Amino acid sequence: MPEQTSHQKSWRSKIFKIIYHSDTPAGKWFDILLIVFIIGSVLTIILDSVEQLHLDYGHWFYLLEWVFTIIFTFEFIIRLISIRRPLRYVFSFFGIVDILSILPTYLSLFIGGAQHLLILRILRILRVFRILKLVRYTKEAQLLTQSLANSRHKIFVFFFFIITVLVLFGSIMYLIEGPENGFDSIPGGIYWAVVTLTTVGYGDIAPHTVLGRMVASMIMLTGYSIIAVPTGIFAAEFNKETKRVRDNARVCTTCNLKGHTKSAIFCRRCGEEL
Repeated sequence: MPEQTSHQKSWRSKIFKIIYHSDTPAGKWFDILLIVFIIGSVLTIILDSVEQLHLDYGHWFYLLEWVFTIIFTFEFIIRLISIRRPLRYVFSFFGIVDILSILPTYLSLFIGGAQHLLILRILRILRVFRILKLVRYTKEAQLLTQSLANSRHKIFVFFFFIITVLVLFGSIMYLIEGPENGFDSIPGGIYWAVVTLTTVGYGDIAPHTVLGRMVASMIMLTGYSIIAVPTGIFAAEFNKETKRVRDNARVCTTCNLKGHTKSAIFCRRCGEEL
């Protein structure tokens, strides 16, 4: 019995290393194949949405979709088998993405009839969530994600400030212009403020009074002044994260030990000069 348990742990450990670690040859090939399958499945969904292609090759698209669904279902199952806490993975971001990417195809077997066509279309679109799985296999994407996570507090404070400005300007414009000039409510004024601050300018609502145009000019200038702030915050965190990864990625050419600091002169394992 102990031998059986040890054997079970051994093969689960091997599967875990292949699936969750890309620093082994098998792990790299696993990631490459999954990337190919993800791109292929998303292309299938996109091409199948073209009416003429659907009429000509719809049965092939349907077959490919089931092939990809079975592959991703198998991948999801072995991910759950190889980890200690499968439920934790199921409710994680990537677990939910995995479920959303395979569930619609199976649900389409049970939902039929003309009255459900709209629901089926929505479910089919959900399969595009597979493209989010690519984030898992790209180190650069992980770097971007970590940079966003590090700057989330600063960006949150910035957006809270922006929301305050938008509510303020929207309320002022409702007070100045009023319903007779298209500003029929404060939410309507806030919508105008968002469109103006972001320099989109749909033109469906526009100030007519002199005072209103002065306020509009102020919010336009404000938009140009602050539009680059989140970019600067993110760029600073991205540079920091890149430097940290670069410093921790120094590898000893003798024993291949990673993680040496920038100031390190000798390898901490074998003592050879870096």
